[in-house]
Amino acid sequence: MDPFALDVLADPIPADTAIREAAPLVWLPAHGVWAAGRHADVAGVFRDWSTWSSAAGTGLADIRRGEGWRPPSVLLDTDPPAHTGARRVMNRVLAPRALAGLAGGLAVTAEEVVDDALAVSGAAGEVDAAVDLAERFPMTVLPDAVGMAPEGREHLLPYAALNFESMGPHNTLRAEAERRAGGAREYVAWQVRREALAPDGIGAAIHAYADSGDITGDDAALLVRSFLSAGIDTTILALASVVHELARRPDQWAALHADPGLARAAFEEGLRLHTPSPVIGRTATREVAVGDAVVAPDQKVLLMLGAANRDPRRWDAPDDYDLHRRAAGHTAFGGGVHNCVGQVIARMEAEALLGALARRVARVEPAGESTPRLSNWLRGFATVPVRLTPA
Repeated sequence: MDPFALDVLADPIPADTAIREAAPLVWLPAHGVWAAGRHADVAGVFRDWSTWSSAAGTGLADIRRGEGWRPPSVLLDTDPPAHTGARRVMNRVLAPRALAGLAGGLAVTAEEVVDDALAVSGAAGEVDAAVDLAERFPMTVLPDAVGMAPEGREHLLPYAALNFESMGPHNTLRAEAERRAGGAREYVAWQVRREALAPDGIGAAIHAYADSGDITGDDAALLVRSFLSAGIDTTILALASVVHELARRPDQWAALHADPGLARAAFEEGLRLHTPSPVIGRTATREVAVGDAVVAPDQKVLLMLGAANRDPRRWDAPDDYDLHRRAAGHTAFGGGVHNCVGQVIARMEAEALLGALARRVARVEPAGESTPRLSNWLRGFATVPVRLTPA
């Protein structure tokens, strides 16, 4: 089985299921790697960073051999103790208390985005929720929060696509991402500099830790880059998946419409069911047995997060979307010392947009079939046509 074959990426759930149900760990000869798809095993790998290292990169390539397309991330591609200082900085910058001041602006922008979608939909009430809601909102609020200049933001999505497609094999998806990237790499290298960032944003707050000696100036720029490249597409896809599900489940939408406070629960269940970044790699530092398999040192293991998040050993009716489910424990944000550092702001964005949608829209219904996004390292919908009825 090749989980990166185009036909598999177009319909990945059967492959996820086959990998998960075959064994705790299975060998994928197409890429010479192991894969783990059961929730308990994936969670166990996340907890044991000393055995399952990130220092060789979290994609298919071994970045220690110079196979990566970008400089290694001081956050994602390192282990403690090298990882600890950078992580401490990001935990402080992105702590709930540090981000609390963003909440009011997020709420205002979310209402504007929803109102604009209702206005654009016109008499027919039809919009593409993947673009008009799920893309527009993060692409407005996250660059603003980082303190990015208005010019050049169109490079952010091509850059993020290049980042994620390059985690997978050298296939047509990666080649297309490289073609579309254009000047995106140069733009991001320019934008992450201290002097290019507004003085009151997240980017400047990261750079301030270089003044105190917690990190170097180069590390600060790399941390801003990591935050930009990892935090946009994943949030867009997660939000689009939630709207896709709500439009097809009138009872679920009715519950959210009646209680917008369920926005967080709706988001978490969407992350579980449609994990936007469904694969991540780790590399064994020693010989280790998992089930009947023995992993040799330096062999890579792909953690199939999308498979783990539908593991029937962990959840009842795992293929159903249920915003009343307790989705805590899903692996969409990773786990252990490398859990997603941007999850606080992603949840804030989701609560703002989904809450505004619940308050200002009476009904959300499908207006056509959603189109999957074909990607090596991402999962979700490229289009989600829906019909909106104002409240």
